[in-house]
Amino acid sequence: MSIEFLINIVLLSMLVATAVTLVVVRDLLASIMLTSIYGLLSASFFVTMDAVDVAFTEAAVGAGVSPLLLLMTLAVVGRAEKPGRRRLLMPLLLVGVTGALLIIGTFDMPPFGSPDAPAHNHVAPRYLEASAGEIGIPNVVTSVLASYRAFDTLGEVVVIFTAGVAVLVILGRVRRPRGDDDIPHETHTIPQIVSKILIPPILLYALYVQFHGEYGPGGGFQAGVIFAAAIMLYGLLYGLPAVIRVIPPPVVEVLAACGVLLFGLTGVLSLLLGANFLDYHALLEDRIAAQHAGIILIELGVGIAVASVIITIYYAFVGQRGGGIVK
Repeated sequence: MSIEFLINIVLLSMLVATAVTLVVVRDLLASIMLTSIYGLLSASFFVTMDAVDVAFTEAAVGAGVSPLLLLMTLAVVGRAEKPGRRRLLMPLLLVGVTGALLIIGTFDMPPFGSPDAPAHNHVAPRYLEASAGEIGIPNVVTSVLASYRAFDTLGEVVVIFTAGVAVLVILGRVRRPRGDDDIPHETHTIPQIVSKILIPPILLYALYVQFHGEYGPGGGFQAGVIFAAAIMLYGLLYGLPAVIRVIPPPVVEVLAACGVLLFGLTGVLSLLLGANFLDYHALLEDRIAAQHAGIILIELGVGIAVASVIITIYYAFVGQRGGGIVK
């Protein structure tokens, strides 16, 4: 029995234990903490499967930003779950039948890690073999997401932008506070001093992840989440008005739209130059340099859009606690 197999068994057992505890626990704060632990365990599991880019995203979103947003929701609705009066037999039966069908469906799947799996014999070999010559970057994941299937990635960015717009429609926009209507915020000296030391490196690391995605794990999605997490950390320690003075909500909303537009207009530019939509070869004479330029442009659009949407959602959630809401 190999060490890797033991690690997979331990991580999978911890995932199952965390999921079961999430179902049983009634304290919403404990549920959020367990959700964060589940995200971190999932990221570790992805690392053991050599899916480092996916692990990076899961760690940033599942164990980072999502628990923060859930904590902000908890500040509005409270941490105590109201006792339900409905019978749980039918939901339990439905979940049981669904779970049984999913388990039965796994019987037709290929063995875990099998090189003969359909996923490894369709387009994957083509990407692995041709990516170096056609795209010219070491990270094949970035080649796939930002070049081969860039149109799909554009759809994902539009979905994220739509989610931000939906939150604004439901919760309302936050206006920039004036001197006499600041939301009170407690002072925590030590965490605030520590944050002044940590936040600049976090922002710098976000830039590194943004522009290093061609050569290693990272890219616009991860960089946007990390950048937004730094801003949210600053807001948690210094209060919403302090963040709004630095980055006003209208600026963030415009940047979210600009990120999506930058992605889309890169494709429109390739069309105007006589190529297919999001075919970067038309941008420059050197095909490899054109791929690099196109990927940098759309990844920048992704990073701006993701960071701006998450910050917008943060503004809307925190603004519900008092003052500054414009319906």
